[in-house]
Amino acid sequence: MDEIEIGKIYKKDFVEILKMIKISQNSALKSVNTELIKLYWNIGKYIDEKIEKSDWGQSVVEKLSDYLFEKEPTLKGFSNQNLWRMKQFYSTYKNQPKLSALLREITWTHNLTIMSRCKTIEERKFYLNYSIKEKWSYRELERQISSSLFERVMLSGTNTPIITKAIYPKTDEIFKEDYVFEFLGFCEDELQKELISQFEKTHS
Repeated sequence: MDEIEIGKIYKKDFVEILKMIKISQNSALKSVNTELIKLYWNIGKYIDEKIEKSDWGQSVVEKLSDYLFEKEPTLKGFSNQNLWRMKQFYSTYKNQPKLSALLREITWTHNLTIMSRCKTIEERKFYLNYSIKEKWSYRELERQISSSLFERVMLSGTNTPIITKAIYPKTDEIFKEDYVFEFLGFCEDELQKELISQFEKTHS
């Protein structure tokens, strides 16, 4: 029996194993994203509380960014601008416990888009839920916000789900979330190698 025939016989099994790998990769990246959002939330909370007590101001946050870069030059994602975004992130949702639970289910880029482009908490809630339910990429999220989906649904006076194109999460797409790479200090190839390494250690 030649290799082509063997391939045909075991193709179904090979597809199943590939599916297992993709699911595992997806799960690993989701875990990283959850930790990343949790970290940004906690940093934002810390900065917000310091500012509330009048201990901190813009200059202190700038010094914090410089300090982090000085101590960990390879550490990215903690620029002065992004630290202020973390503070704004926490301030926006700190009194919305039901919404804060949803924030970790989408990427930082999704969160920034919703936070910056939506004017009310109701609108943010709408796009948070739809991003999760419909598994939108951030480009699709941008498109839906630009098309005023929220306003159109509110004007229609119905809660019937809008038929949208479901964009299912793909490992290749998840790996393009820049903030994940910055957080881990990996490039794309390095991250994939690290996931494989951890998988081999766990199952050896």
